[in-house]
Amino acid sequence: MGKEFSITPRAVPRVETKYRRIISKLPHPDSVPTLEKLRQFEPQAMRGQPPLVWERAEDFSVYDKYGNRWIDWSSGVLVTNAGHGAPEVRQAIIDQVNSGLLHNYVFPSEERAALAEALVKVAPKGLDKAFLLTTGSEATECALKLTRAHGILKGGRKKIGIVGAERGFHGRTLGSQQAGGMPAQKSWIVNEDPAIVQVPFPDGYWTEDTSFELFLATLAKKGLRPEDVAGVMFETFQGVGPDFAPVEYIQQLAKWCKANGTLLVFDEVQAGFGRTGKFWAFQHYGVTPDLICCGKGISSSLPLSAVIGRAEIMDQFGPGSMSSTHTGNPVCCAAALASLKKITGEKLTENAERLGKILDAGLKEIQAHHADVIGHYSCRGLVGGLQITKPGKKEPNHDLAHDIVERCFHKGLLFFCPVGAWGQTVKIAPPLTITEEAVREGLAVLGEAVDEAVAVLHRPAKRERRQPATNGVLG
Repeated sequence: MGKEFSITPRAVPRVETKYRRIISKLPHPDSVPTLEKLRQFEPQAMRGQPPLVWERAEDFSVYDKYGNRWIDWSSGVLVTNAGHGAPEVRQAIIDQVNSGLLHNYVFPSEERAALAEALVKVAPKGLDKAFLLTTGSEATECALKLTRAHGILKGGRKKIGIVGAERGFHGRTLGSQQAGGMPAQKSWIVNEDPAIVQVPFPDGYWTEDTSFELFLATLAKKGLRPEDVAGVMFETFQGVGPDFAPVEYIQQLAKWCKANGTLLVFDEVQAGFGRTGKFWAFQHYGVTPDLICCGKGISSSLPLSAVIGRAEIMDQFGPGSMSSTHTGNPVCCAAALASLKKITGEKLTENAERLGKILDAGLKEIQAHHADVIGHYSCRGLVGGLQITKPGKKEPNHDLAHDIVERCFHKGLLFFCPVGAWGQTVKIAPPLTITEEAVREGLAVLGEAVDEAVAVLHRPAKRERRQPATNGVLG
């Protein structure tokens, strides 16, 4: 993981279609000073994305200032559910800025009150309080705090256990990284909390055993008694795939949590606000959690997150003891209210469900043609992924995934860098406003890029020289 894309300008085939335009070297030579400045003044951890200096983004398109245009299959890492720069969201931001209120800490504001109410209204019955924050990591950290406090209240000082999932991702703060199960995030933590453990996530591929008995056996093996578990925190779908657990597994988990006085926490930071073809991804399981962590697509733009939950849990701390400097920033709240209105009013969740069937069929076809190096694919709504493996082996292949992403970048289809526990996944997440025509064009480009990358992979070493690709023009 952590492989960088070259910032040396490179000649690539010209592309001219309805939705893509590539007319220069990539990256454009004039953008290199900006890329170099970022390398000079930012930590190297900020590197790793395709070297595109964005000028603007609109709907499902991203543009640089040199005339190039990409179909965006990143949504700015699953943020712009209502589309990039949605006019309604932009206008709401402008109106709020012009109102003169840009920040008010936790002093009351109409904007914060309106958004808290709106979030409770779209949450399941019984989850009747919303706490606004800034980032997904803040939301998951808050949920951990609430969960442990509730556990101690109900079961004493021993009821502090937190159960997460292997290969899980809940953010980049210390607590969220420990609750998650990404190997690269945990390797440097030498003082891990012994009461935070992981169980195998039943994705059916990396973990073939999808029975709930494995959950129980793992807890027993790790010495964590059910009565000492304060909460279970799972991503509704694991972002590294995306991977969903079997419905029966989650339903058994929900029953187990209820029987043991354990809170069920779903991390919907990536999954919520229509992404999977349902407003909340946990609706695929037919269960209701005690706490929802959400963010990203909540505003389709500005930094905002939230924890939504039962009043009994949310009201544990007294006045002033649970807050954040930028809690419910009024400009962010205005953006979120406009985004929510657009997602529900324009039926973008339904659009994700409809186009998800087309995306799923296309990914299935690509995987079938290259089953020796695409070990697994998954798709639900407008989020999908190809998990790239070494030829004929069930081993992650970050280099090949990286090559596929780079080839797509050169063809006018934009992904973020490969993700996953080992950087093996080409993740697909276009804005929910994308059209069927653009989805089909993107699938054609992705299939062409995979074909080319695999051809180079299997070419004898002495002849390993990339041939010019076609421009991918579609009729």
